[in-house]
Amino acid sequence: MKRLHGTMGMYASPAAVKAVLLKLQDSGYTHYEVYSPFPDEEIDELLPGKTRINWVVLIAGLCGGAGAYFLQWYAARDYAINVGGRPIHSWPAFIPVTFELTVLTAAIVGVCALFWFTRLPRLDYPTFHDPRFLRASQDRFFVCVRADDPRGSTEQTRQLLQPDAESVEEVYT
Repeated sequence: MKRLHGTMGMYASPAAVKAVLLKLQDSGYTHYEVYSPFPDEEIDELLPGKTRINWVVLIAGLCGGAGAYFLQWYAARDYAINVGGRPIHSWPAFIPVTFELTVLTAAIVGVCALFWFTRLPRLDYPTFHDPRFLRASQDRFFVCVRADDPRGSTEQTRQLLQPDAESVEEVYT
C-alpha cells in the first residue's frame, strides 16, 4: 500500500520558489524541502531548521587537539629523554602535532556528521520516483511539503503551492 510522502510543486524560476517559501513560512509550515539545479543563498535562508554540524566539528576538533596534546605530554613525562637541556614538558614542541590532529579530527568527524545528519547515501527516496523530478538537476525547481507536517492538509498545501507552479502533484512512497 502506498503512503503519501508529500505534495510537490514544480517551478521555473527561483523567484517563484522564494515567493512560495515565504507563503509556507507565513502559514506556519515547517516540514518542506527544496530541490534546485543550482545553489541559491536566498533560498537557503528561507529553509526551516539550522544545522548542528558546526558544533559537532568544534567539539571534535577540541577533543582531537586535547587528546594529541595529552598523548605527547604523557609520553614525554613517562619516557623522559633529556635532549639539549630542554624541560620535560616543552609545549612549543607539541604545537605542530596538536594542530594537525585538531584539523584531522574535525575534518573526519565533520564528514561523518554530514553523512549522518543528511542520511546519506540515500539511494532511494520518494521524490526520485516522480518522472518530473529528472528536471531538478537541469532547469526546474521543486518544493515538496511533506505529509508529516503538522500544519496542513493536502488541499491547503495544494492551494499554497498552486499559484506560481507549473504543476502540483502528490508524491507517494
